[in-house]
Amino acid sequence: AAPTRVFAFRDARWAPDPVLAPSAAVRSPHPAPLVIDNGSFQTRAGWACPDPAVPAEPLLRFRSLAARSRGARGGAGAETQVGNDLGSPEPLRWLLRSPFDRNVPVQLELQELLLDHVFQRLGVSSQGCVDHPIVLTEAVCNPLYSRQMMSELLFECYQVPKVSYGVDSLYSFYHNRRQSWPCSGLVISSGYQCTHILPVLEGRLDAKHCKRINLGGCQAAVYLQRLLQLKYPGHFAAITLSRMEEILHEHSYIAEDYIEELQKWRCPEYYENNVHKMQLPFSNKLLGSTVASEEKQEKRQQQLRRLQELNARRREEKLQLDQERLDRLLYVQELLEDGQMDQFHKALVELNMDSAEELQSYINKLSLSVEQTKQKILQSEVNIEVDVVDSKPETPDLDPLGSEQSLEDVESINEFEPLFAEEQPEVEKPVAAVQPVFNLAEYHQLFLGTERIRAPEIVFQPSLIGEDQAGIAETMQYVLERYSKEQQAVLVQNVFLTGGNMMYPGLKARIQKELLEMRPFQSSFQVHLASSPVLDAWYGARDWAVEYMSREEGWITRKDYEEKGGEYLKEHCASNVYVPIRLPKQAPRAAEASAPSRASGTGNPSEQA
Repeated sequence: AAPTRVFAFRDARWAPDPVLAPSAAVRSPHPAPLVIDNGSFQTRAGWACPDPAVPAEPLLRFRSLAARSRGARGGAGAETQVGNDLGSPEPLRWLLRSPFDRNVPVQLELQELLLDHVFQRLGVSSQGCVDHPIVLTEAVCNPLYSRQMMSELLFECYQVPKVSYGVDSLYSFYHNRRQSWPCSGLVISSGYQCTHILPVLEGRLDAKHCKRINLGGCQAAVYLQRLLQLKYPGHFAAITLSRMEEILHEHSYIAEDYIEELQKWRCPEYYENNVHKMQLPFSNKLLGSTVASEEKQEKRQQQLRRLQELNARRREEKLQLDQERLDRLLYVQELLEDGQMDQFHKALVELNMDSAEELQSYINKLSLSVEQTKQKILQSEVNIEVDVVDSKPETPDLDPLGSEQSLEDVESINEFEPLFAEEQPEVEKPVAAVQPVFNLAEYHQLFLGTERIRAPEIVFQPSLIGEDQAGIAETMQYVLERYSKEQQAVLVQNVFLTGGNMMYPGLKARIQKELLEMRPFQSSFQVHLASSPVLDAWYGARDWAVEYMSREEGWITRKDYEEKGGEYLKEHCASNVYVPIRLPKQAPRAAEASAPSRASGTGNPSEQA
């Protein structure tokens, strides 16, 4: 028998980040660098301090998202939540904002919110500034404008003393170096938005031959969501992006041979042994659940008796109230008969009446209403069933004396109107006590078959989602062909895989298979996976910060920022290549003005000649 592979969605909620008290070691003898891995999916931050009292791991890890609520009516203003303070992204999906376009930060006001969150939760206590050096990751071949805005934010807003920029995948490569540095290799980095192929020669990035594929974990999650929503249209709303990311992280894998793997899934036995069933949350209470007919009848009888008692009590209260009003009107009429005209006119004014004829009309109507109520009370004592018509509240046509009390009666009766409408006596159909013909739990299950390999396959075959791009294998071959055979042999000896989208089982074997097909016969190559593809970028940045803490190499000081501009970059072993803006030199205006005059002066003699 096939093993039961039913998995429940965890739907984990994010716990808010606490405000951490920094250790004294990060302040003395000099402020320790603050390392921030500024990723488009997740931000990680911590201290780079060799002191063992300071943890050598990121103290903050939160999604790079922010949401600004509009605030409650009449209450406080808009509230901004960042990262783990959101709790869960799905209820606020339409409010979520990210500072990134692909993997490049472009919304600097949102980036400022993320940095505020980092500095506040790490307990940076300096007044009016952040007096710690900052090590910040940036995108490969980051646009100068993006770096300029980031430097302006750090130096002008936070007054940092110095900052260093580096590429996250190169930091991971630096952290996982398996031989003496500098070393060469081919770095394949795949993250939330993009996939990069980065050649590294003698410890430095060869930026001219870097290639980017605009596909990553985000596109895989959207593709998987679209597949499952088409497959299960009845659970459209329950198939959320957060659950798709959970499926990708825990239930997907890369096929070594995609076509061959699809052929395996065509076999029913292979399908039963490898399908993963994801259990959606559901309620055991069925609509129109089968309850015994006797129980239903007993419940109906109890509600009918309750309605009968309620009607009887209401009629008695109405009869007593009408009788009191009638007695008062008869007393005023007796004043008229006794000739006490002053008291009679005074009583008419209190009753808001104009004449004795109007008084007599109200007396007649109230007398009729009292008689009808008495008859209904006598009839209800005889009849067992409740008169459905009488269950509605009765209000007299004209009731100037007790209009306030009548409204209270109407409101008290309106509370029971839904009960009256649901419990009208009717002929009950017999209900058979049978079990439902389908399994409710199985109805709320998502069967993951080929979807487990189709979603992550898009980085190798972007055409699956209609993207006109090359996959990892074609791009890797294109990059290698830019080099000589000797350099190719050096690069393929250290093919390094890093990034959160490289954690699928089977991905390393797939890369080895692709290299085996493209490399010459009997040539050798080695593929290595990062020890921690998600966190090694932060660990590598920390290693670099600790090693270069007291050096000037790689650090951009405030003086450099003011003299050379925000786009300036000091290169180091894990940084981008700095390409300054080269503007064409303009000729002086004096020279431009004299040139036409010289031309005109030399032209006149020739014309005369």
